[in-house]
Amino acid sequence: MKVLKIVPEKCTGCLRCELACSYVQTGAFQPAKSVIRVSPYEGHTSYAPYTCTQCAEGWCMTACPVGAITITAAGAKDVVDDRCVGCKLCTIACPYGTIFYDHDTRKAFKCDLCGGAPACADACPTAAIVYAEAETADWLADFAVERSARLLAIGAR
Repeated sequence: MKVLKIVPEKCTGCLRCELACSYVQTGAFQPAKSVIRVSPYEGHTSYAPYTCTQCAEGWCMTACPVGAITITAAGAKDVVDDRCVGCKLCTIACPYGTIFYDHDTRKAFKCDLCGGAPACADACPTAAIVYAEAETADWLADFAVERSARLLAIGAR
């Protein structure tokens, strides 16, 4: 199964992924409507892109009372606009905060892997975002452990 693999230590914070995503999703450069976001850390000295991990649990799908979230051929959980009633339960259910509500359309929206050709991965100049075959795994754990240890060491000084 192909997944978006994110390697935070390679991210430079250029935001090309946000621009590419918003253009593919909306037809215009509107980073506020991007479904991938780049978070700055440590006073803007490091960055980490994040988006829907297409988790196996599918809390957004389970929470949707009208069955508006389905699984696409690319393996993405996708919001079907014609079915979405805009109740926002999916946004509450997502523990990662990666499903959003569009106030203009009054619908939920999230990463659909661009139908199997994610624009964010294509636009990333440093390979911080890669669309590749991988087993679903906790790819963030090693990064989080290393960063926590470093921050605790700094705080102990």
